[in-house]
Amino acid sequence: MSQLSQIEILGAGPAGLYTAILIRRLLPQVSVRVTEQNPEGATFGFGVVFSNEALTFLKSEDPEIHQMIIPFMEKWENMTLNLPAGQVTLDGVGFTAISRHRLIEALRKRATALGIPVRFETELKSLDELKADIIIGADGLHSLVRRTYAKTFKPQLEYFKNHFAWFGASIPFDTLTQTFIETSNGPLNAHHYRFSPDRSTFIIECENETFKSFGFSKMDEIESVQICSNLFRKALKGTELITNKSTWRQFPRLWCENWVYGRNVLIGDAAHSAHFSIGSGTRLAMEDSISLVQSLKNHTDIDEALAAYQSHRQPIAHKIVNAANTSAVWYESFGHKMQLDPIDFAYDYLTRSGRMTDERLLKVAPKFAGAYQKFKSKKK
Repeated sequence: MSQLSQIEILGAGPAGLYTAILIRRLLPQVSVRVTEQNPEGATFGFGVVFSNEALTFLKSEDPEIHQMIIPFMEKWENMTLNLPAGQVTLDGVGFTAISRHRLIEALRKRATALGIPVRFETELKSLDELKADIIIGADGLHSLVRRTYAKTFKPQLEYFKNHFAWFGASIPFDTLTQTFIETSNGPLNAHHYRFSPDRSTFIIECENETFKSFGFSKMDEIESVQICSNLFRKALKGTELITNKSTWRQFPRLWCENWVYGRNVLIGDAAHSAHFSIGSGTRLAMEDSISLVQSLKNHTDIDEALAAYQSHRQPIAHKIVNAANTSAVWYESFGHKMQLDPIDFAYDYLTRSGRMTDERLLKVAPKFAGAYQKFKSKKK
């Protein structure tokens, strides 16, 4: 692409760094630079989770990066649901996880090895500070690129009703686990999984009424983590939760009607959000990167390339985002669903996004599917 010589990327998260790596690899004649407002190593959150199915995209598209991170990934084949009335194991619902810091560090080291400049602690006030043929907004929910041209990108931003706080734990869990508890102030749920041999992510979620009853909005981080550690003491085996900007929030529901404006383009959380309950946020962002760079490689005209990226990638991402939104809505009434028998609850959980049919369930989780059929037969 002779007319393309300089690309600027805002955001040094997985999407921004991976895009830079792909540009250097597939478009070696193009100069690329990454700008990040936070200090190097200032990573918020704990682990990043991929479904086994989701991770295959990286193995096929970028075996080098896949091989780089695989040694640091935790892997399991089942999922566990803990309920007051009992525990259910979901076979075949496999996931892998890695420390978000380790993933970003691996990508940063690869970018550095390829000679890609990455500027940290550089906060831009205006896109006018950049001179490039293309500006890529990989700068997350509060994207400067999206805000600058909001009238054209047409973002639709709402928030789900539930509240959540992202903690860590100093113990590993055998599987991706959901622990649902009843309290005098209402029900709570924890999504927890290990991302290293001795560390786990521990996301606590509750419905709005429970959030108000506990008064979490009036607590500082220390008081909140103490209460949450006590509430989930059994699951945590008496250990204390770890904080890292672990404030209570409501998950954003973001979708931009347009991802391209002129030579400005959005990827990842700058363009869309996917609720953490389906573990696809990082996958979506990195797949955006692949689609964008492939479009730039396959078209000699920049505008045609960006248009092709949007027309090809948006419908694919929209399906996953819709499934994530449906999954998020399911959690807004999980307290009521906890009255179900554990195996009925588990079936309702597995089919929450509308993508899991009985036929697919039999293939994915044959042991659970068999147990559920026996349970239904006994109820008749």
